[in-house]
Amino acid sequence: MDSIKLEIYRSIYSSVAEEMGMSLRRTAFSPNIKERRDYSCAVFDRQGRVIAQGDHMPVHLGSMPMSVKAAIGSCEMGPGDIVVLNDPYAGGTHLPDVTMVMPVFSRDQKKTVKPRLLFFVANRAHHADIGGSTPGSMGSATEIYQEGIRIPPIKLVRRGELVGDIFNLLLANVRGREEREGDFAAQMGALQVGGDRLLEVVERYGFNEADRYARYLVDYAARIMRLKLESIPDGTYQAQEFLDNDGETDDPVRIAVSITISGDGARVDFSGSAPQVAGPINAVEAITVSAVYYVFRCLIRGDVPASAGIIEPIEVIAPPGTVVNALPPAPVAGGNVETSQRIVDVLFKALSAAIPDIVPAASQGTMNNLTIGGWDARYAREFAYYETIAGGMGARPNADGISAVHTHMTNSLNTPIEALEYAYPLRIKRYEIRRGSGGHGRYSGGDGVVREIELLTDASVSLLSDRRILPPYGLNGGEPGQTGEAELIDGQNSRRTLPGKFSIRARSGDRILIRTPGGGGWGIKTRTSS
Repeated sequence: MDSIKLEIYRSIYSSVAEEMGMSLRRTAFSPNIKERRDYSCAVFDRQGRVIAQGDHMPVHLGSMPMSVKAAIGSCEMGPGDIVVLNDPYAGGTHLPDVTMVMPVFSRDQKKTVKPRLLFFVANRAHHADIGGSTPGSMGSATEIYQEGIRIPPIKLVRRGELVGDIFNLLLANVRGREEREGDFAAQMGALQVGGDRLLEVVERYGFNEADRYARYLVDYAARIMRLKLESIPDGTYQAQEFLDNDGETDDPVRIAVSITISGDGARVDFSGSAPQVAGPINAVEAITVSAVYYVFRCLIRGDVPASAGIIEPIEVIAPPGTVVNALPPAPVAGGNVETSQRIVDVLFKALSAAIPDIVPAASQGTMNNLTIGGWDARYAREFAYYETIAGGMGARPNADGISAVHTHMTNSLNTPIEALEYAYPLRIKRYEIRRGSGGHGRYSGGDGVVREIELLTDASVSLLSDRRILPPYGLNGGEPGQTGEAELIDGQNSRRTLPGKFSIRARSGDRILIRTPGGGGWGIKTRTSS
């Protein structure tokens, strides 16, 4: 193996994934994708192992390999085919995240040689609505059938031609048809960009070399992860964390983990976690594996290829029928966005006993999923607005946490006010840092934000959030961050406190006020602490 070539190929494959992402963002219709960048792209080898990812959404990237393998196992793919899926129980995560998978075959201009499978490319994008009982597809639910249309792995494009019946069926079941259609088209176009770039690589360097270095990248990442695990003291490290509730009852929901480090391997066991619940915070196995992938990825250098090799030395045990590996027909909309964050929290808490000088305090621990939907009279069409709202990062062992950022399993941006008000009948009344919401300590947690939105039409409003009761923890004597809050302010300025999970009808002139949690502090505060 030539180490210089290895780095060249790492850059090549990563650049392909990043260019796919740029294409998707620039051609998408919805603000959630083109402004907030709620999407991910990756390159896979012929066996469906990820070899490169863009720096996109961690919750997507760690789970997308299961989607690719589900597509490979369910559909016999040929040149020009694209498979679409979103079913959490068949390789997906939650219904709004729609994954598309395309095989990349060799091309022969003379058509004298049978095409040869070379790679797969895939992307995943969060659609602002995918049907279901509430606009935005992220509201209250007690079974997955209420959350939207389930798409098993199925061909959306066959031999280069769009399968119109399938496409029309999908569009007939969602709100905001024009926006959804544009986003689907952007995903398909981004796959073509990735496929074209990979063919250019093969035509320049030859497939044998390109494939060999793809395997080297996976092996190299696995070796680096094994070296990191060897540096952690052997032992079993346990922790537990709780979600506030499931939105249907007031009972906290336990997530427990036991991490066993032995030599250059690790076993991550979630036995003892709560059984799956009635409300929409259940996580499927792909989400739990994705959170484990992310946490251990954080422990190694940033220049190590983000490939299948990272998870190779790590065994994940997620008992079926629990909140970390739910079975159908459990609702799962919040598993991807809320439970994933709590899984990260409990993993870092457990690891803090082994490597205290590396692990940060808890960040806000929620994505504050806000959805608003109704009729937009300006354009005579339905609308569905979806956004996750930033909060405070947990303090680090050597620095304060950052304020007003998305952390851990989300890597999205805020929707710019101008873009939001142009696209939807909404007005931003206030958007500011929630000063003092981060936990104090030797290093303080980052502050959350305050976001106030006025409705300019009657609409359905849903919030799927957490850390409204149980605060983000501090570490090593640091104080916890403040919990989040939500209020409905009507046209007469009458205020009503809202829970962390709700679906309501609101009227034109009403305002939704969200205060997001701050991050936990790290270390005991002294006079000289920041």
